[in-house]
Amino acid sequence: MSTVRVLLADDHTVVRAGLRHALEALPDLEIIGEVGNGRELLDAIPRLNPDLLILDASMPDFEPITAVQQIKAEHPSLKILIVSAYNEETYVVGLLKAGVDGYHMKDQPLADLQLAAQRILNGDRWISGVLIDRLTSRPSLRSSSTVPWLTRRQRELLRLLSQGIDNRSIALTLNLSIKTVENHLTALYRVLGVDSRMKALNYALHHPELLAMTGQDMVETELPQTGPDLTVLLVDDNTRYRQQLSRMIGKVSPASLIYEAENMAEALSLGEQIQPQLALIDVVLEDEDGIQCARRLRNVSPLTRMVLMSAYPDREFRRQALSAGAIAFLDKKDLDTASVRQVVEDALR
Repeated sequence: MSTVRVLLADDHTVVRAGLRHALEALPDLEIIGEVGNGRELLDAIPRLNPDLLILDASMPDFEPITAVQQIKAEHPSLKILIVSAYNEETYVVGLLKAGVDGYHMKDQPLADLQLAAQRILNGDRWISGVLIDRLTSRPSLRSSSTVPWLTRRQRELLRLLSQGIDNRSIALTLNLSIKTVENHLTALYRVLGVDSRMKALNYALHHPELLAMTGQDMVETELPQTGPDLTVLLVDDNTRYRQQLSRMIGKVSPASLIYEAENMAEALSLGEQIQPQLALIDVVLEDEDGIQCARRLRNVSPLTRMVLMSAYPDREFRRQALSAGAIAFLDKKDLDTASVRQVVEDALR
């Protein structure tokens, strides 16, 4: 059996020493490194290539939900075990939904930590026993008969929050003052019935429909509201192009629900939650591969009809797109309302 490479991430040296002591008792397991904050962690993972990450998600310089989603997107085979002193339900559920393989409470016996590591390395998930009763008895947020109605601005704020963006960056993105952003966030929290950024994020994780723009929103028509006839995921790192494409879809299908993602991690997280009928994905997503995004989206949402797009189409891109499961490969320069209408009609068949 090959040796399992383990990376420890906790901002307390004493805690890391205790974790090391417990895990070194396991056979075929090697501690290859220790880090104490989020920046060190994101630097160490690609450099050390661990098989198992033991992580305290409350480290400095670390936004846990977004970071876990990013880590899982970039290193899908990496197992992540959270070891935390926090047992707040929204915190636990949010991390489990983000993709961690286990959640272990720090006040539990070291023997349980060893068992947790062994379980998730064998492909199982782990939740400390003290959390199981609480989580299984909690009322489901999805069972709520009504979901708050959000303005277009509030939906955009919630989408930016879900990416782990701070208030200053939100202000720059939306061309607002920081004070205005703070006021908008206060109003958003009040509508959602929460009192913190983390709770708002976890509410969004349980209600992904809150992040959707309707086609009617995008064209600002006065058509009567009807039930959504199409759920669409747009994956493109160009905000302006996403909005342009959203408007075209809105003209063709005003009752559609349109979700936007600007990178692979966000696309996969939304895809798993909403199971879109149609996904339009740019081949180039900053430093990421849109074709790989399509392949991984197929795994989490197998019924999604995918269309790959590129501003620089060539024969090899087309071949790879179709082999990834796309139903079409489109030149972004040629996309207009007529071609979008054809894509939407194909997805609805």
